Amino acid sequence: MPPFPPTAPADWPARVAALAGGPPLAWDRLNYTQLRDLRDAGSGLVVLPVAATEQHGPHLPVGTDTLIADAVAAYASARTGVPVLPTLAYGVSVGHRPRRPGAWPGTLSLTHETLITAVREMVEWLRADGWTRVLLVSSHMGNDAPLRCAVDRLRTDHLGALQIGLVDTFHLTPEIWARFTDDGADLHANRAETDLVLYLDPASVDQDAMRTADDHDRNVDKVFSYPVALTSTNGVTGRPSDASADAGEALIIQMGEALTELLERAKTEVAPLPQNSAPSP
Repeated sequence: MPPFPPTAPADWPARVAALAGGPPLAWDRLNYTQLRDLRDAGSGLVVLPVAATEQHGPHLPVGTDTLIADAVAAYASARTGVPVLPTLAYGVSVGHRPRRPGAWPGTLSLTHETLITAVREMVEWLRADGWTRVLLVSSHMGNDAPLRCAVDRLRTDHLGALQIGLVDTFHLTPEIWARFTDDGADLHANRAETDLVLYLDPASVDQDAMRTADDHDRNVDKVFSYPVALTSTNGVTGRPSDASADAGEALIIQMGEALTELLERAKTEVAPLPQNSAPSP
């Protein structure tokens, strides 16, 4: 057994609720009458977080991306009253297969095609139930390409009847992106992610391993794209040894407030042109 089994339940929901001023509007804790009333009285907006279950070096739990998506979406839901769906905890993590089979156990991955289909089908159910605005919130880089494909299909399949968008938790503002990449652009299990987990779920961090887990970014100036097994010795890219819980608290507030601002805009945003407008001559 590892020296630090996280036997206590994670208390991140209470931590995030304290920062945001209340609990999120969690979809899976509402009954259909409450959801119907919420849909009819609101803007028709719902958040779908999409994450991953994958190795995060020797020091972070394999649920790191899911924890981050959960926390950021919960913060913004509490601040805006926008309902948040249960996070999709499996994403596209095919790049995390190690050179030696079994060396970095814990990763579970969907294919790109499966994630595209899963998201499209879930949004189809939302649309059939009368929800008209869906924002996907992704906390994992490997999800970007399939989620963009899913968005492209949904926005054209439901032209004029559904507004669909995608944001990444690490790309919410230029300042947040700078925080995530200041120790390596090909970030993974780095300082920023470790900051967040140290604040949200400190019992799940092996702090002894964290102090020696640093590995530098080997993708700099490369022409081709390489999976993690060909760029990292231990599944890490960055300096987790520099992480702190205080920095994680500041970062979760920054990310939560940035998503809050986007959701407030999304409640009333309309297309730049009406669907049936005539093209310019």
